[in-house]
Amino acid sequence: MQKHRFIIVLINILWLFSLGYGQGDNNKTTSLLQNTYNRKSISLNGNWKYIIDPYETGYRNHRNWMPFDQVSSTKASAKPYYTDKKIENRWDRIEYNFETSNEIAVPGDWNSQSDKLLYYEGTVWYRTKFDYDLQADKKLILHFGAVNYRTDVYLNGEKIGAHSGGYDPFNFDITTYIKAKGNSLVVRVDNRREKERVPNLTTDWWNYGGITREVTLIEVPKTYIQDYFIQLNKDAPEKVNGYLQLVGDPKEKKVSIEIPEVKIKIEGKTDEKGRFTFEFSSKKLKRWYPESPKLYDVHFSVENDKITDQIGFRTITAKGADILLNGKSIFLRGISVHEENPLRKGRANSIEDAKMLLGWAKELNCNFVRLAHYPHNENMPRLADQMGLLLWEEIPVYWGIDYENPIAFNQAKSQLETLIHRDKNRASVIVWSVANETPEVPSRLVFLRKLKDLALAIDNTRFISAALERDEKSTANTVKIPDPFAEDVDMLACNEYIGWYSGLPDRCGEVTWDLPTDKPFFVSEFGGGALYNYHGDKRTRWTEEYMKYLYEEQIKMLKKIPTLRGMTPWVLVDFRSPRRNLPKIQDGWNRKGLISDRGFKKQAFYVLKKFYSEMKQRYETGN
Repeated sequence: MQKHRFIIVLINILWLFSLGYGQGDNNKTTSLLQNTYNRKSISLNGNWKYIIDPYETGYRNHRNWMPFDQVSSTKASAKPYYTDKKIENRWDRIEYNFETSNEIAVPGDWNSQSDKLLYYEGTVWYRTKFDYDLQADKKLILHFGAVNYRTDVYLNGEKIGAHSGGYDPFNFDITTYIKAKGNSLVVRVDNRREKERVPNLTTDWWNYGGITREVTLIEVPKTYIQDYFIQLNKDAPEKVNGYLQLVGDPKEKKVSIEIPEVKIKIEGKTDEKGRFTFEFSSKKLKRWYPESPKLYDVHFSVENDKITDQIGFRTITAKGADILLNGKSIFLRGISVHEENPLRKGRANSIEDAKMLLGWAKELNCNFVRLAHYPHNENMPRLADQMGLLLWEEIPVYWGIDYENPIAFNQAKSQLETLIHRDKNRASVIVWSVANETPEVPSRLVFLRKLKDLALAIDNTRFISAALERDEKSTANTVKIPDPFAEDVDMLACNEYIGWYSGLPDRCGEVTWDLPTDKPFFVSEFGGGALYNYHGDKRTRWTEEYMKYLYEEQIKMLKKIPTLRGMTPWVLVDFRSPRRNLPKIQDGWNRKGLISDRGFKKQAFYVLKKFYSEMKQRYETGN
């Protein structure tokens, strides 16, 4: 009987997981606020106080390991750090003090700000103080661009919510918690790698911890615009389709969408759930192209709330092996990019960082960038819209994911939903990728197909893809992609490292590819490593000459593939990785960058730049 009862309880728990409650924490956030980028806000960036807490002394009862914020009452002797207690009497026993603690910059990772935190994985507490006089007819939203990984947020000693996911934005309605004077905002950040997290225990990039993107306060009316979507209909590009979503008291409110430059104005009323759907002709709108990235100011209005976004209009479709941008064939001249500024040796987050990275991509003659292996900060797609760079965006479903764990799925689901909602109005984004280098197991296929369905339910105007792996028979000279998920993608993509992990560069000339003829083929990764200014003959690994020769042979091989329609070699810039430990060569850096960790271009940079110049001329002239 007890066993039967246990099974029933277990089934119910798994059912809750399947509904999205398994992670639990993200349900305490307010629905993601669209376009925080352009809303009037108050920045909480700056120097925050911080406390390193590897034993989680300020978070858990050390006897039963229960978090203090999950019990109905906390003993007077317990002093959770989020209460931000002060020593008021000389006999008080309080074993922490934010006031006398060191400071750390927000936004920013902690690893690059302190030598003792370089490899640190665990809990760090952040605290800042601010005043805010909120008017009675307003709401206040606290918005985080990203925090890696688990975040618990407390305002004036009260928990306002939690979030799991290291690269996606989240926000909370703090209207009922705010005070006019002396607000204490405490954030617990835990960046440990865990089996059920996404990404998993092992990655090939640095596990930067901390509040890595901006923190802002956004004041909104009681009823406000929470979300909107406006894009060309890919199946009927003469039409624009979209919706606007209100929250608060959203029923039957008058709303409008306006594009003043072309004298378009759509008006209507929201339905019972606060949504207004619309459709109008697109014939007045110029199309967005990399060569002419036209953006329009689009105004969204309801009563006391009005926001403006800069939006471009384009379609992306596939016909056989061709990728069609606005109906015209295009070759994706790309490069993969990590969210890292090598010059200051830390996580990239600012508009200046984005200009540097995307500027290097433009110098390489790219029209496409793969933002790997996780959602990057919003400056990247916003700037790509302006610069005319197409984007591949993805979530960190990477090595070692536990595909049968509902917690892992819900974390992947949450990150994908948030990424798509944040960037679904960006013309630059043409690919949602749901995985990178994942093994072929049945549970993984179910996992990925659920993510694909989720993505299409939110946005069906872009490609679904994944960086798949080719077959690994190093002795075979015919390469195939046997992954069954290849049937599900719009653009067939794979990572391949022939000449680096499989044979020497000469082998590229011996290899042929056996691929479907009815889909565009895209090489999501290839390349090899070299230490800048380390020289030798072309057969000496880690030299610039070896890397240059490898790129030359790779390009010769790939050019022979009839369905090849693009590539993003790995990678634009050297980046930190604890897995790369060869002394004097790697020293904790992945050296596959075309640009060194000091910003110097390697010989292979110019090989790829020349090839992209040829492909640009070929596709623009039709030759």
